[in-house]
Amino acid sequence: MKSLVKLPIGIENFEKIRTMNFYYVDKTGLIKELLRNWGEVNLFTRPRRFGKSLNMNMLKYFFEYGCDSRLFDGLEIGAEEDLCADYMGKFPVVSVTLKDVNAMDYVTARGMLSSIIGNEAMRFQFLLESDRLSDMEKKQYAQLLHIDVSGKQGFIIPDDVLAGSLRTLTYLLCRHYGQKVILLIDEYDVPLDKAQQSGYYDEMVALIRSLFSQALKTNDSLYFAVLTGCLRITRESIFTGLNNMKIMSVTDARFDEHFGFTDREVREMLEYYGLADKYELVKTWYDGYRFGHTDIYCPWDVVNYVDLLRWEEDALPRSFWVNTSGNGIVRSFIRMAGPKTRRELERLIEGECIARKIDQELTYRDLYKNIDNLWSILFTTGYLTYRGKPDGRVYQLAIPNLEVREIFIEQIMEWFQEEARRDTPRLDAFCTAFAVGDAETVEQQFNAYLERTISIRDTSVRRDKKENFYHGILLGLLSHREDWDISSNAESGDGFSDILVETEDGKTGIVIEVKYPDGGSLESGCGEALRQIEKMGYENRLRRNGVEVILKYGIACNRKKCLVRVVKDQG
Repeated sequence: MKSLVKLPIGIENFEKIRTMNFYYVDKTGLIKELLRNWGEVNLFTRPRRFGKSLNMNMLKYFFEYGCDSRLFDGLEIGAEEDLCADYMGKFPVVSVTLKDVNAMDYVTARGMLSSIIGNEAMRFQFLLESDRLSDMEKKQYAQLLHIDVSGKQGFIIPDDVLAGSLRTLTYLLCRHYGQKVILLIDEYDVPLDKAQQSGYYDEMVALIRSLFSQALKTNDSLYFAVLTGCLRITRESIFTGLNNMKIMSVTDARFDEHFGFTDREVREMLEYYGLADKYELVKTWYDGYRFGHTDIYCPWDVVNYVDLLRWEEDALPRSFWVNTSGNGIVRSFIRMAGPKTRRELERLIEGECIARKIDQELTYRDLYKNIDNLWSILFTTGYLTYRGKPDGRVYQLAIPNLEVREIFIEQIMEWFQEEARRDTPRLDAFCTAFAVGDAETVEQQFNAYLERTISIRDTSVRRDKKENFYHGILLGLLSHREDWDISSNAESGDGFSDILVETEDGKTGIVIEVKYPDGGSLESGCGEALRQIEKMGYENRLRRNGVEVILKYGIACNRKKCLVRVVKDQG
């Protein structure tokens, strides 16, 4: 049996992947396309976890002086002999990532930014001894290292020095080497996102604007720059005067294959690890994004799931991408949605497309101003993608895959529970009706709740998945009674009941079975549920606990309608 290379879970260092026996999906074609089609300033916007940071690190290792050409042996760029001869290892490179500038206040965030740039400057300490720099220029460099004139390190960099730090560093490197500098800025917009969330947006915008303006505009020491981020923020004048800037967003056909995994790349990975039979499952869960003209998988999901399958061959897909973010945008979208938007969301969950005008130039200040802006942000951040060809700025939006669909459903459930808890008397009445066997009131109230939520109607989803949605709603509503003993999918009798309840006095028990009759009537669904309760003996567990009265509920749901039937069993 051949020895398989390791999977690079969370590794964004190109050299480490290439030298320490990790699997690498070749994205070096980005270098070729960049050199043949570059602008002086190039911005790539992609959702999180689509390989932006690894690609930026790969660019650094290719262009920087001292490049180890063996890192690129056997890769696509290695076949481009002329480009490698002209560009590989021929430049000073300044590379910073701003993804960790995420403080709760401006002073701390500014300090983080200062440290990031200072740490990058420390890679070039030979500048302090350079015979090509004047004493004044060496003092400028020392300021970037947080070193004052006495040699003490750790003082606060003045605002003007910090704002000009990237320009200063590129200038000094250009002076030392006699070669213009390549500047790489990864996740450029993260500081603005965090600043907007924490209330210091204006201060951070001013700092980033000054930093970028000096580094990217009329910088004679700059060969070219590459930036990555989620949004293309142009309205804040961050990139004022950059007439030579090229923006490659998720809708641009240029470079469309170089972020994320293509279908061919996923097939090759699955075959390499002996998992070709999992292709359809991987495709259903993690494919569905569209960048330019190419269908793309989320690489973070694919790598994590393949790694899981290597240890557990029957492991079901999981939501890996969702766990890397708080998904606050989805929560805000659902909370702000009116009746029309909720109906549109139902159609999206059903697998349909929604035509929407998309603005890709929103600022973080604009995100939550209205529901239209949130449609655009859901698109640019990867929660929605597009199908077909855009009609101007109007896109046919869709949920990319099952993983993201699960995110929406989970957030819908949380929103619904929050809304339901606002009306405590109503929840009390609903639970009481269950405890006394009042099926008519239960049905009436549950229908009212369903009318207010967002239904799951997707015909491509298995019946049990639809039943789980209504099961989850019921479980959340009944959990309002903290004094009840409530079990979900509990082992009882010869199977697992949907919901078992013991009331606070231990005298009354409730058995609930939920059905989603796709083709049949709600009445037949209730009958099927009650027969299953009897056949499987779901009440046995309650009997063993000494419960005197057992209420068996068969509940059938379809879209926003339900029917409730109850059988009272008094031992």
